[in-house]
Amino acid sequence: MWRGSMTFETPMLFAIGFIFVFTMGGFTGLILAMAPIDIQLQDTYYVVAHFHYVLVAGSLFAMFAGVYFWLPKWTGVMYNEGRGKLHFWWSLISFNVTFFPMHFLGLAGMPRRYADYPMQFADFNAIASVGGFFFGFAQVYFFLFVVLPCMRGQGEKQLKNHGKPLKVWSGKFLLLHLSTPLKTHLSWMPRQPA
Repeated sequence: MWRGSMTFETPMLFAIGFIFVFTMGGFTGLILAMAPIDIQLQDTYYVVAHFHYVLVAGSLFAMFAGVYFWLPKWTGVMYNEGRGKLHFWWSLISFNVTFFPMHFLGLAGMPRRYADYPMQFADFNAIASVGGFFFGFAQVYFFLFVVLPCMRGQGEKQLKNHGKPLKVWSGKFLLLHLSTPLKTHLSWMPRQPA
């Protein structure tokens, strides 16, 4: 990324989103590393927010970056770039709406693993709940409007009508010269006579 000629297609957006949320989780981990503060924040929602920023969003955003990068190669068709970018922004904003307020809940002393809580925590919990629903809907959108159309072959094919390859397949990497869609790992073996 440094001093490179970056383009901001969906896989790169998710990779940058991964760096952002993982860094946010890392900074909250620095705060939890200080013993006097950790004594106060242990078993509060601050730890829940930190955990989700590092592990959940870190793995999900990196996974989405990989899926968007390889989906055209797996299926033989290009996904709709606008839908991919909508999925990225929808996921990033709703994830932060869900888990960022949990830092404030933890700082205010809301414990984790409780079925009920005082009304002083209701507003931030309501915001987090709405963000959680929107984050879930973003993943449903991803499956219905990005993955399924690619699996059904809807989208731009590997070669356009005038024979010019799409940008995603015109790279100089060895993997991009394999057949599209990729064959199974046993397709190179000769058939055994019956």
